[in-house]
Amino acid sequence: MTRPTQRHATRLPTVLIAIGATLPLAAEAYVGPGAGLSLLTALWGIIAAIGMALFFVIMWPIRRMRRRRKAEAAASAESGAAENSTFETGTAESGTSTAQARTAQDPESPPTTARVEESQRGAPHAGHRS
Repeated sequence: MTRPTQRHATRLPTVLIAIGATLPLAAEAYVGPGAGLSLLTALWGIIAAIGMALFFVIMWPIRRMRRRRKAEAAASAESGAAENSTFETGTAESGTSTAQARTAQDPESPPTTARVEESQRGAPHAGHRS
């Protein structure tokens, strides 16, 4: 053995004997039913909170992906309906683009000027009497 290995080889048994001598052989303690149930309830609460946090972190991108696909499908269906009406009537209707449909369906996207103006036109102001 090399010199550093010999030095650690002599310390290891000494450390193990010191740890073994300080550990008790039996725990002489009593935990009542109230304290035990409280401890178990707190433990399950912590485990449930960590599990729910992980679940929501994993589900967040999946939810956004599903919303985008739904908005794109609605936009493509709407543009398909606009194309059909263009062929039937001979005039082009103003349809929404995929990006506009995506932002309309995705509440996490920042509001655009058109969306803010549209929401202000639709709802009366607090001081305004009809």
